[in-house]
Amino acid sequence: MIHRYGRGRVLRDGDDRDRMRRWRAALTIVVAAAAVASPSAAASHEPTDATAALRAGLDADLLSDPNIPGEALAVRAPGVRATLAVGLADVEAGTPLEPDTPFRVASMTKTFVAAAVLRLVEKGELGLDDPMAKHVSEESRSVLRVDGYDVDTITVRQLLQHTSGLFDYADTSDYDDVNVSDPAHRWTRLEQLQFATEHGDRVGEPGEVFNYSDTGYILLGEILERTTGKTLPAAVRSVIDFDRLGLDDTWWETLEPAPAGAPPRAHQYFGTYDNIVLDASSDLYGGGGLVSTVADLARFYRALFHGQVFDEPSTLRTMTKVSRAGRDEDAAMGIYEVDSAGERCFGHFGFWGTQTIYCPRLDLTFARTTNQALDDFDDDPLESVIVDVVEQARRAR
Repeated sequence: MIHRYGRGRVLRDGDDRDRMRRWRAALTIVVAAAAVASPSAAASHEPTDATAALRAGLDADLLSDPNIPGEALAVRAPGVRATLAVGLADVEAGTPLEPDTPFRVASMTKTFVAAAVLRLVEKGELGLDDPMAKHVSEESRSVLRVDGYDVDTITVRQLLQHTSGLFDYADTSDYDDVNVSDPAHRWTRLEQLQFATEHGDRVGEPGEVFNYSDTGYILLGEILERTTGKTLPAAVRSVIDFDRLGLDDTWWETLEPAPAGAPPRAHQYFGTYDNIVLDASSDLYGGGGLVSTVADLARFYRALFHGQVFDEPSTLRTMTKVSRAGRDEDAAMGIYEVDSAGERCFGHFGFWGTQTIYCPRLDLTFARTTNQALDDFDDDPLESVIVDVVEQARRAR
C-alpha cells in the first residue's frame, strides 16, 4: 500500500523524489544491481508464528528489489514483538546487516526535534506562537532579514509545520553537487542558512503555504540550544529523557560520542553511491543528525503514542493535527498522517531508506531501514504482511 503524505501525490521525506533525480544527475551513475546476502534473516527474539511470517515477508521484500543491499525491521504490537534483519550492511565488505546495526535516520530526526520543542512548550519555556526572532541569534536573524524574511512574523508553530515560507537549503541541485563533489565538507548551521538565502527565495507568506523545509528545522535546533543552554544533542536527550525511555542506541552523529560498544554504522546507498563517505554535517543540525536502530525508533514512537513523552495528552493531539496549509500533504508537526495497508497511521520517513510508523487501531509500531535511498516504500507488500500479522494476533487474543 502506498504511503500518501498528500492526497494528490505520493511523497517521501518531503519532495525527495525530486532530490533523488538531482542526486542521479550529480552522481552521473546508472543504478546497478546491488549484491545481496542469502535470504536467511537474523532475529533478536525467539521465533514465533508471527516472527516467521514477518521473516518470510522480509526475505521476499529483499529479493524483490536488487537495489536493496539489506533490510532491518522492528515490529511492536500486542502479542507481536520481532526485530529482524537480512542482507548486507556493507556491500563491498560483505558485512551482514544485524538487527542492532545502527544507521542514519535522516529526516526521522524531525519527529524527535518536534517532540522536544513541544515539551518545552509544555514547560512554559517556549510558546508555539512566539516569533522565531525571540529565540534565535541575531546572526541568524540578520541572514534571513537580508533575504527579505520578516523574522518577527514567522512563529515556532510555523517552523514545526513547514509553513514558515522558508526556502529549503537542501532542495537544490547546487547543495547536492557540493556534497557529491566534496563529501568531507564540514557544514555549519549558519552556512546552511546562508545557502538557503543565496539559492532560493521565500516560498510564501508565513502560515499560508506548506513547503517542506530543513531550514526551518535547523532553526528549531538552534531554538532548542538557546532555550535550554545546552548543545542540540544534550537538549533533545534531556528534554525527551532518552535514559528514561531506554533509547540507549540513539545518538547525534559526530556531535556526541556513540554509545560504548555500538556496532559500526550501516553503509547506506543511493544506488551504488555509499554515504559512509558523506560528512554527517550535510544533515545534522535538526533536520537530521540522529543515528539509531530499528528497535530504538520503534521504542520512541511507542513511548510517544503511549503517553510517555508528553505530560498532557493534548500535546500529542497538537503535534499530530494536520495544519490547514499542510492538508494536501497530511502534514502535522514533525510527523505525518500516512496510510499503511489501509490503516490510518502516523509516521515519518528518512532520505536514506528509513521509516517509522504507528497505527493506533492496532497499537502497531514498526520501524524499517533498507539502507537504500531509492526504496520509497511505494506499493510495498511488506506493510500488508506486517498489518496482517498484527491483525491476526489481535483476533487471537
